[in-house]
Formats: sequence, C-alpha cells, structure tokens
Amino acid sequence: MKSLRRSLGPLCAFVLLSAAHAQSVRQGAVEAELVPAVGSVQPGHAFEVAVRLVHDPHWHTYWLNPGTGYPTSIQWALPPGWQAGEIRWPVPHVLQDASGKIIGHGYDGEVFLLVTLTPPADLRPGTSVTLQAAVAWLMCRDVCMPGEAALALTLPVEAGPPAPHPQWGEKLSPARGLLPRAPEGWRLAAARAGGTVTLTVHPPAGMALTPADFHFFADDNLIAYDQPQPGRMSADGAFVFELPIDSDGPKDAARLRGVLALDQGAVPGLQVEVPLGTADAVQGSKFQGPSSKMAGGGGDSFPGTLALALLGGLILNLMPCVFPVLGIKILGFVHQAGADRRKVTLHGLVFALGVLASFWVLAGALIALRAGGRELGWGFQLQEPGFVFALAVLLLVFALNLSGLFEFGLAATGVGAGLQMKSGYAGSFFTSVLATVVATPCSAPFLAPALGAALTLSPVASISVFTAIALGLSVPYLLLSAFPAAVKLLPRPGAWMETFKQLMAFPLYATVGSLVWVLAGQTPDTGLLKVLFGLVFVAMAVWAYGRWTQHGGSAGRRRFGQAFAAVLLAAGVLVGYPVKPSSEIVWEKWSPETVARRRAEGKTLYVDFTARWCATCQSNKAVVFSSAKVRAALRQHGVVLLRADWTSRDPLITEALAAFHRSAVPLDLIYAPGRPDPLILPELLTPDIVLDGLARATSKD
Repeated sequence: MKSLRRSLGPLCAFVLLSAAHAQSVRQGAVEAELVPAVGSVQPGHAFEVAVRLVHDPHWHTYWLNPGTGYPTSIQWALPPGWQAGEIRWPVPHVLQDASGKIIGHGYDGEVFLLVTLTPPADLRPGTSVTLQAAVAWLMCRDVCMPGEAALALTLPVEAGPPAPHPQWGEKLSPARGLLPRAPEGWRLAAARAGGTVTLTVHPPAGMALTPADFHFFADDNLIAYDQPQPGRMSADGAFVFELPIDSDGPKDAARLRGVLALDQGAVPGLQVEVPLGTADAVQGSKFQGPSSKMAGGGGDSFPGTLALALLGGLILNLMPCVFPVLGIKILGFVHQAGADRRKVTLHGLVFALGVLASFWVLAGALIALRAGGRELGWGFQLQEPGFVFALAVLLLVFALNLSGLFEFGLAATGVGAGLQMKSGYAGSFFTSVLATVVATPCSAPFLAPALGAALTLSPVASISVFTAIALGLSVPYLLLSAFPAAVKLLPRPGAWMETFKQLMAFPLYATVGSLVWVLAGQTPDTGLLKVLFGLVFVAMAVWAYGRWTQHGGSAGRRRFGQAFAAVLLAAGVLVGYPVKPSSEIVWEKWSPETVARRRAEGKTLYVDFTARWCATCQSNKAVVFSSAKVRAALRQHGVVLLRADWTSRDPLITEALAAFHRSAVPLDLIYAPGRPDPLILPELLTPDIVLDGLARATSKD
C-alpha cells in the first residue's frame, strides 16, 4: 500500500501541475497564464507566482504608467486568510508606432509580472489549494483591443521545504533579473525648474556607459512620456538628463519616482525615488545627489557663468550713456590729481571699489529678499508662474528699450552728469556708485540677467557673479587711470553705438521666449494664450510711452501718453498674469481605449475635441470652465474630462470626428452611464448649455 502511494504521489503532482498549465488562456494576440515559482505551498511561507503574458509579434501591452492605453491589472480571488502583494513590474521599454512616434511604455514578447502570495499558517499539509485571478490588459499593434482572462492555479500543500517548480522555477529566475534594482553604489539627484526636471546620475566607478544607455520612466505621470530626454556627461563623470514635465502631471510632486532603465550591463534598471529639489539643490547624500564643484553651488558650468558675467560687465561700457563717461571721468582724475600718476591710479582704484561695493550691496539685498524661501531651495521662485511672468515683462520692457522704442532714466543721467565734478577720493567713490546706479540707467537691461542669476544661485555664487560684472565694468577705468594717455585711443562715440545697443536687444528677446516656454509648462492652454496677449499689451504700453512722452510736444500730450501707457500696462498685467490651473479641472488624454475603459467603470465622460489653432475651442474652454457652477456640477457627477487634441494631425481623432459626421473642431460630447450614444453639444458653448447637457445626460429618464 505504501509503495502504491509512493508511486501515485508523483503522478498526482504531475496531474495537478498539468492542470495548472492547462489554465493558460489565449485572447486576441496575447496568451496569459498563471505560473508558480515553487512546486508546493508551505503553511505561512510566502512564495512567488507570475502572470505570464506571451505577445504575438509586433503586439504589446502596457506598464504601470502606460503613457497611452492602460496597464495590465490583476484582481485576485484567494481563499480566506491569503494575502497578495503588488505587481513587481519588470523594467519597461519605450513603445513606438511604425513612424517612430513614442506611444507609451510597456512590453512585447514574453513577460512575467511577479506577485508575492502569503498563505495562512493553518493550511493543512496533504491538501491542495486553488488560486484564481482575473487579469485584464490592453493589447495594441496598429489597433488596440482590450483583453481579459480568468486564470487558475492549483498547488499541493506540503510541510517540507519548498522546491522550485519543475517547469517554471528556473524560468522565473531570469524574470527576477529584469526587475529594477535599488541604487546601491549610485548617487542620484533631481531638481525641478520651470517645465523641466534635471536628473543627475553618478554611476559606480568602472561602468562604461553613455547618455544613450539611459531612459527614465516616471510612475506618476510627472514626466512627459512622449518627449526626448536629452543627456550629457559632465566633467566629473556624472550623467545629466533634462526631463520635460508633463503639463497634466502632478503639480505638487515632492519626489521624483520611477525607473531609470539601462541598456547595458547586468543591471536592467534602477528604482528611483529621490527628493525633487530646485535649480541648484543637487547636492547632498549618497542617494540624493553629487557634491557641488564650488561651495555655494555653482555647478560644472560655473566658471563659464563667471566668464559671461565678466564679459557682460565689459559690454556695459559700450552703452551710449556709459561709454562717453570713460574719457571724461579719467580726464577728471588727471585734473584732480595734478597729473600725478600715483594719485590718478588711486582715483581709478577707488572708483573701481565704489563699483564693486555697489554691486555687492545689490547682491546682498537680493539674497536677503529671497532668504525667506531658503527652506524651499534656491530657484524656488521660478516654480511660481507669477514670478516667471513678472520677469518676462521686465525683460521685455528692457529689450524694447534697447530696440529704441523708448528711453528711460534720462533725468537720472543728467543728475549723474551734474555730480561728475565732485573732488577728492570720496568724490571718485561716490561718483562710481552713481555711475552704477543712477548715471548708467541704460545698463539696466544688461543687469536683468544678473538679477535673475541672483535669484537662482546660492549666496556665494550670486556674489561671485555680481563681482565679475562689477570687475568687467571697472576694468576700463582701472586701465585708463593707469595709462591716461590711452584715452586718445578710444573710438569716437557715434552711430555705431546705437546699432550695437539695438543688436543687444535680441538676446533679451530670446530670454523672454524661454520664459514663455517655462510658463507653457505651468499654465493651461488658455492661460498661456492670455500670457501672450498680456505681453502684447505690455509692448503696446511701452510704445505709447515712447511715442507721446519723449519726442517733445506739450505737457498735455505727455500726460496723455503717460496715462495711456499706464492703462495699457495695467491691462497687460491683468490679462496676462498667470493663474495656476484649478485642481478641479484635470484632463485625461483621449483615446478610444480610455473611453471604453472609463465607460466600463460606470463614469460620466465629457470629451472635448479641440486644437490650439481653433479660436472657438479656446473661447469655449475659457468661458465654460471658469464657471464655479460648471466645476461644481462636474464634481457632483464625478465627470471624467477627456481631451482629444487635434493640434497636430492625428488619424484616430480624424476617424472619431468622421464617426460623428464632423470634419472640424470643436466637438464636445457627454457620455452617461447606461446610454449607448453620447449627447452632442453645440459648437458655441456657455456654462448654461453645459449644465443643461449634464442634467439631460445624467437624468434617469
């Protein structure tokens, strides 16, 4: 009898294992199966199982954060007392369509989604247990189809130590090797500035990698899934990546979370979870960033920044209201010193000291102003849309000044000229202060980038930048005071200076453009449009000021110009000042799969087919979603907002529009649970129209 049981035992086990294998299900282009790592279950001891997905060639399913589509899910139906862990996702790869466009993150071929199961301690050896799971996925190639399968696995319960499953034990070992690892031996840091997250990666010594070997996958939609991630190698061997922020991602993310995939080596990817600092907060501990090259945080490019600051200070001397002062001031030194070379040189040194002191005071004031935000990290101001907009307005005004649209500070310049005659070393010192602050007002546009630097660098770095600018501004005075005869070598002031001044406006216009780009990542579409209109009003205000206040004319004409300019400037600020998007209005990206999935969840959907070049679309959104009543109704009915953006050609959206006999946008639809067809709204919308549509779509009749 015992020999019979010994003979039947392996046979029974084989039958059970065969039954488990027979539970594989094929649907569409994917075969799904529930496979175990062990051949038996031990009471109270956790073990691994995996959902095995096998894709037909050129088909794929999706990762935790899919980009498009939706991730594979597992709903367990386990016996009482059992516990199931979360899916342990292998490192994904970028999914692309036939044209090379990135369409998401996921898997093809064969993939194992590992899960740890823990049985209760009171299982009885000698019995068996059946584990069940409902698995759902989205499979895509040129088209996408949802798939699902009810999977089951039966395993014996034994008291002895577990043994690897004879069929799947060895196959799951390579699958574990595809899981992301903890970043032991690596140094990682992340900083957010405007619409970009900078990820700095220090690999362990001896790893031969290039920037092309890395790709970051965010698991919370913070990083735009379909944008390139340019990378470079810094001088100290770190890899620095610029990760574009998704406009629909979380606005208050405090950490960068996800997977950093590696294309080479034994490590497939790193599990990333690091604090999300600001511009130069990439310094610190083993896992939170590389140490800075310079106390105070200048970074690898800081010497270049200092060189540019020095050059900027030199360029200030070529401005029309500064350049003529060079010769006049040095001749004044010679006159005051009675041609004594030593005294002339001392006057030049005192004058340079006054310029340095002026810039140090300016730097200190700005550092003190931002000290209240120290806990937020340096550069936190650039995370505020209002600050970015104000800086853009300021630089735009300065650029228009350089372009000759208006002149400012002329009265102050006159005051400075009147004070040129002060005598003695004290006169040279205070005249240099005046030359920096009052008598050189047209240098203000070139000081604006320095002010921006002071708000984003650490204190030591900020002071260093201002010192470099001051030295650049002072060098000509120092050289000419040492060699006063060289004044004769200076070119005569003339029309070339005005041409040079206007040319210098274009770098400032480029800076304004970059700030608008930052705002594009901080404001909704309609908000960015308002920002652009606001800047147009600001430019018009500057034009009015220059047109009616600085070209002669009566006092009444000047007063009219000043008042008109003030009104236009106020309009520009009111129209363009960015407002953070409401947390109540969160758009999901439209796709047929998203519509099907959300409808299957019993949700009410509001679908907006739109495009940035469609003025009616932008007007509709601005009018409708600014209404508190509309937002309250959306919240009350739990409406999911889906946006189909047709700004660029999209065949899926074109096909969807054709299904509703439309060939243009806007098209707004409301899908209600239990109703097969959506309610089609008019092209021109008001809050009342949308409220009425929601009421009709969600009514019980």
